[in-house]
Amino acid sequence: MVAVEKRVWTPEEYLAYERASQERHELINGEIRLMSGASEEHVTIVINTASSLHSQLRKRPCKTYASDLRVKLKGNASYSYPDVIVVCGERILEDDKFDTLLNPTVIFEVLSPSTEVYDRGRKFEFYRALESLQEYVLIAQDRPHVEHYRRADDEWILQDFDSLESTLTLASIECALTLADIYEKVDFSDPPPPFSIQSGTPE
Repeated sequence: MVAVEKRVWTPEEYLAYERASQERHELINGEIRLMSGASEEHVTIVINTASSLHSQLRKRPCKTYASDLRVKLKGNASYSYPDVIVVCGERILEDDKFDTLLNPTVIFEVLSPSTEVYDRGRKFEFYRALESLQEYVLIAQDRPHVEHYRRADDEWILQDFDSLESTLTLASIECALTLADIYEKVDFSDPPPPFSIQSGTPE
């Protein structure tokens, strides 16, 4: 990829480019950001989380997605690729390409050193504007630590978990995840290297 002069991309321009690209990009306030590869720990946590949720929701009208389904962020020229998504009930998609979700119920993000500030701050601000979103979960990859945000009317209530024996209860989808399951086969003795979402635009 060759960077060119930075400019503001419309959602239509972004989607046309993204659907033709072999790489993944997020759109943040009209700026394209190239997403780099994830660490082994990151991928393991995503698979563990998505697998457990998929198993629990198998016989129910809910679906679990891992990493590759876009979410359009309400009221912004922005799109993201959450690490794990659960949507219950009718799925609302942006168009007939069926690759951009508008109504996630629960979103999970696995934190990295370079994306943690964005995931906690501006990205969560974008997510909170989604009326469908009921719960937001941040998962550390360098230690057992999970932050669970739950919507309660106009407020978001935070609960922290730091023990592998702890259980995260997701009331909106009636699921439970133990930290031991989330972190299965994750080796905390070898810290993951930093990775980032980089700014960039196509030729």
